[in-house]
Amino acid sequence: MTMDHLHGRPVIIGGGIAGLMTALHLAPEPVVLISKTSLGDEASSTLAQGGIAVSLGSDDSADLHLADTLAAGDGLCDEMAVRRVVEAAPQAIEHLARLGVAFDQAPDGTWLLGLEAAHSRRRIVHAGGDVTGRELVRALAAAVRRTPSITILEGLEVLRLLVADDEIAGVLAVGNGDVTTLSTGRVVLATGGMGGLYHHTTNPLGSFGQGLALAARAGAELTDLEFVQFHPTALDGSRRPMPLVSEAVRGEGAILVDESGRRFLAGTPGTELAPRDVVARGVWRQLGAGHRVFLDARQCLGARFGERFPAIASHCREAGIDPAIEPIPVRPAAHYHMGGVAVDAVGRSSLRGLWACGEVARTGLHGANRLASNSLIEAVTSAAWVAASVAAASPGAHKRLKPTIVPPRPDASRIRPIASRALGIERDGETLREAAKALAPIVAGRDAASDPALVALMITIAALRREESRGSHFRTDFLQCDAQSRSLRLTVDEAFEAASILSDTKSDTESLLDRRA
Repeated sequence: MTMDHLHGRPVIIGGGIAGLMTALHLAPEPVVLISKTSLGDEASSTLAQGGIAVSLGSDDSADLHLADTLAAGDGLCDEMAVRRVVEAAPQAIEHLARLGVAFDQAPDGTWLLGLEAAHSRRRIVHAGGDVTGRELVRALAAAVRRTPSITILEGLEVLRLLVADDEIAGVLAVGNGDVTTLSTGRVVLATGGMGGLYHHTTNPLGSFGQGLALAARAGAELTDLEFVQFHPTALDGSRRPMPLVSEAVRGEGAILVDESGRRFLAGTPGTELAPRDVVARGVWRQLGAGHRVFLDARQCLGARFGERFPAIASHCREAGIDPAIEPIPVRPAAHYHMGGVAVDAVGRSSLRGLWACGEVARTGLHGANRLASNSLIEAVTSAAWVAASVAAASPGAHKRLKPTIVPPRPDASRIRPIASRALGIERDGETLREAAKALAPIVAGRDAASDPALVALMITIAALRREESRGSHFRTDFLQCDAQSRSLRLTVDEAFEAASILSDTKSDTESLLDRRA
């Protein structure tokens, strides 16, 4: 079916914080917000326990926040992009409060500030202790629903961006058994991350990088795809997505120990509050050596654990653990993607008419390793700049949409074993090459695994090209940092060219070239 009465309006894809904020900033211009579930459901935003990084303390400043972000990013941050975000952060927090977000406050009415890894100051604003993302989504979704200029289409999954004359012409989506085409010259991707490609993840399993697949198939450039952040402390159990044990618990003094109680990071600079990639590798190696790993908060929090971290305490109780008197079993899990759609300062991609906001975008803020709690503030601040750019852009001519093949709804289950083995905390060239050879024919198969396979293939090729260890990307066959390395851009054409060379089969190349269907 078509929705001619909505044609020409900007379309925002994604019902998490980035999508909701962009829609609100575009008001009163009529916009369409598409979410494959009810707003906020199955969004990584809702699961975010950590807070929002913002320099509000009397001992803090935007310059200090900038310095910490650059240090965590390991040489690949865009300093201008970082400064823009950290300087806009205080006003963004005030705006969120006006929209109804209930941040945690001290008795004197000031906002409580927490400490997380690699921050030199206490600058993390929380809501509800450890349910910051849920509170933000609650308040923003309520604001969106009462904004008459925003048309919400829930239960629709966008499967393709439609392109004509090298610019966006519309979207194709499915839902409730119907196929929907919507004509538009302005699309904002706010689709979140790609942790659903892994067995062990804190992300919803449906978050496999669909926005990346949409952008790549449409012809947009992607950047820094190899940088996947693994959170060191997910609750080790059978639940998926894995409940996160927030870095704020370590910020309160919890320590990592093995089954004998040995604090195995004691000799590591920064110990439990070292950068996430360092802590994650430390935990990963303990597990690889046959040990178990636990987060012990008994001394620092004890009976106060449930009051300070009610959601984490609830997850622990569901798993039969009392964190007040027992250490919490943890393991690393795929958590956040620093790479994404290559965008400029206002979120514009390399494809005319396409913007990206939030985790799906690569803005230059995070570099090779995201500083804790910088993701929510990126989504909130960037949404304003993206919205202003979209509003100023020409809506484009209304184009007649050509019939197109409707692909199946994606399913990442076939891809998880491949991605988990090849694209984990430690990588090597041989395993990456094997993964690329396995993924290429799945992409060409045009079945439910095709889009997840495309995202995994592009990450694999990016990881092969980065022959060094930097930030969250660790190559056991290239242990050193390359001082000359830079961010790497990649298109779907380049990824398939690399895959065809690895496969060394002309037929594979020919079958893959019809990649945008």
